[in-house]
Amino acid sequence: MSTDAWTRRELLFRTGGGFGGLALRALCADDSPAKAAGTPQSPGRLEGPLAPRLAHHPATARRVIFLFMPGGPSQVDTFDPKPRLTAEDGRPSPKLYLGQQRTLLGSPWNFGKHGDSGLDVSELFPHVAGCVDDLCVIRSMTTDDPNHPGGCLLMHTGERVASRPSTGAWVTYGLGSENQDLPGFIAIGAGPIIEGARQYGSSFLPASYQGTFVSDLAQPLRNLANAEVSRSAQRRELQALRRLNELHQWQRPQDPRLEARLQAFELAYRMQSAAPEAFDIAGETADTARLYGLDNPQTASFGKQCLLARRLAERGVRFIQLYHTDGGFQPWDQHSNLKAGHEQHSRATDKPIAGLLRDLRQRGLLEDTLVIWGGEFGRTPAREGQADGRDHHPFGFSMWMAGGGVRGGMTYGATDEYGWDAVEDKVHVHDLHATILYLLGLDHEQLTYRFAGRDFRLTDVAGRVIDGILA
Repeated sequence: MSTDAWTRRELLFRTGGGFGGLALRALCADDSPAKAAGTPQSPGRLEGPLAPRLAHHPATARRVIFLFMPGGPSQVDTFDPKPRLTAEDGRPSPKLYLGQQRTLLGSPWNFGKHGDSGLDVSELFPHVAGCVDDLCVIRSMTTDDPNHPGGCLLMHTGERVASRPSTGAWVTYGLGSENQDLPGFIAIGAGPIIEGARQYGSSFLPASYQGTFVSDLAQPLRNLANAEVSRSAQRRELQALRRLNELHQWQRPQDPRLEARLQAFELAYRMQSAAPEAFDIAGETADTARLYGLDNPQTASFGKQCLLARRLAERGVRFIQLYHTDGGFQPWDQHSNLKAGHEQHSRATDKPIAGLLRDLRQRGLLEDTLVIWGGEFGRTPAREGQADGRDHHPFGFSMWMAGGGVRGGMTYGATDEYGWDAVEDKVHVHDLHATILYLLGLDHEQLTYRFAGRDFRLTDVAGRVIDGILA
């Protein structure tokens, strides 16, 4: 056999009994800054890109459910009451916004204290208010982009312009998945989402870590069954196809796309039995259906998303992203008709979210499931023009987290007395991402991937863990 076309890697593996190749593989594993992405959890488990992997440190969360509200819910109308703003409704704002003088707009909703913790929640979320002792409300979130495309990408990928892997892709790259018969990362949205697959994609990470997007709730995963070919025949076809692909791959060891295609074929085969059962909610009890609001047309759509999230979580899916897109691709974007719009969308999501939190708790899942709620930014304390609406606001807004090692029944950080700026314990999106990874057992500075000559990470060159919210 001619050795003229051998690469250095082939030379190490094909000569000397392959011991040089084994040494190279060990050295590469030892030098990797992301050992969590290469260490199997136990030697007996199935190997592959989604095999469970060891974390950097002990974790308090095993999985994530991110409830994303596109468009930007208003912080001063939901979880951050501002009595002075309400008292000075209609007066000129003490701050200019985009160089313009605007008038203050007090909240049209009342706030009340709830739970043993006495957290403030507006009347927009009466059901979530009953779960406040599980919530950590972060009132001091900040972001870098006041526009929807950049804001959504920053919240999901840590970068507002260039293509970067999504949070879910980083998590599955670092930890793998606990269920080899389902995707490790699933995103669910009933309608289109702004920036599309970039919000749940893998970018330069291997394609095995990208999210599987589900938009049709009536038929979540299409083309799983093949009525023309038996399962045994499919198995033989896949074995032959895998052998051919492996021969092809031997000559292209640096191309991760082929390995991702191989793994996709195998996962699709296994999903034929696992996925229909996971997405079938027909066996849920009537009480569970009512808990999620499936008996009400206003709450049924997002209620089904939340119920699917619970079913996927208990079956070992690592990262579950829910998009509330029933009212369009950014339904919370109320530049006008604030009262009607926020009431419509809170009615659609309040009961399902509370149902999810209660269901996770009663099943013993909340303690190691991290639930996150929020949008890409908040909304201004001032009126936009003469309309009943608020503009985009990245300088201080609210999100909340629950379960997974987060302290419940507390607020963290603060905005000023009008709700303009975060003035206490600011939390940037990079800090949020660093904390999510930390709760999952991952060090955001070690979880890296070399691409285009440098090591990339979810938090870029920033980010800190928010110690004050850890249980």
